[in-house]
Amino acid sequence: MQKNQSPLANRMRPETLGEFLGQDEILGPDKMLSQAIKEDKLCSMIFWGPPGSGKTTLANIIAKQTKSDFIQISAVSSGVKDLREIIKKAQKNKEQDKRTILFIDEIHRWNKVQQDGLLPYVEKGIITLIGATTENPSFEVRSALLSRCRVFVLKQLSEEYLVEILNKAIKDKNRGLGNLNLKISEDVLKKIAQMSNGDARVALNVLEYSSNLSNEISFEIIKQAFQKSYLLYDKDGDEHYNIISALHKSMRGSDANASLYWLARMLEAGEDPLYIARRLVRFASEDVGLANSKALEQTVAVYNACHFIGMPECNVILAQAVVYLAKCK
Repeated sequence: MQKNQSPLANRMRPETLGEFLGQDEILGPDKMLSQAIKEDKLCSMIFWGPPGSGKTTLANIIAKQTKSDFIQISAVSSGVKDLREIIKKAQKNKEQDKRTILFIDEIHRWNKVQQDGLLPYVEKGIITLIGATTENPSFEVRSALLSRCRVFVLKQLSEEYLVEILNKAIKDKNRGLGNLNLKISEDVLKKIAQMSNGDARVALNVLEYSSNLSNEISFEIIKQAFQKSYLLYDKDGDEHYNIISALHKSMRGSDANASLYWLARMLEAGEDPLYIARRLVRFASEDVGLANSKALEQTVAVYNACHFIGMPECNVILAQAVVYLAKCK
């Protein structure tokens, strides 16, 4: 049993650029971002990348490296009132020649009013903004704000990097699972990495759960660990496309129950609801078409609603949409 009860993915979070694996295209030793972090000369920026690619970790590394006042908030739980308090603090810091760095996780969740409220303070240099998003900032971040930020694209971690991260967690006796003397083959590690879809957090969560089941981690053990997210798509994306294809076929066959089943499996596996909503928009035009011209309007409204409220609340909206489309024929 580990003394530190926080999740393994939290404990193993890199604390320095030297520990950070992957993203060599933006964090290589001669790259602008790594130099800016080391020299504490940061401009406003947006980190854009899939879950588990290291966006928040990079922000935490910057927090430890910088001499600035580093403030971290989530766009999901913070609003205009919080922003006003941050601006007041930033203005006081400015008077004392101290810089304020504001990190906003999931910045795409902030609406037009919130983003516009931040803009003048970024323009004047009162706040240095670092935003993290899984969505294309060209569509989700106001153009006026985006034009004042440098966008850095983070990619899914490769299987090789994930295996390296897993091995480090297995051997580390302070933060990792080194005291458990786990027995796990390289093939099993590769399977965890493959099924984690480039997400280091998922890979470490599966390893931790597997270690709770047994000291000898086999393919069967990791299958159990993936039981709730066993549809996380493999490296080649075969299962991903098989499931979305099954959803399409069920709707084409007017089978509402089967459509709901495939939708539930995708959501349970952690699929991005906006991806599903986009596929429904396409289906409304390509498969339903003029047979029911309102289907396109319905699915566009569904996409906007999913974007507005997110998971888990939007699962009902998606369910309504797939039943509607299945009943169109």
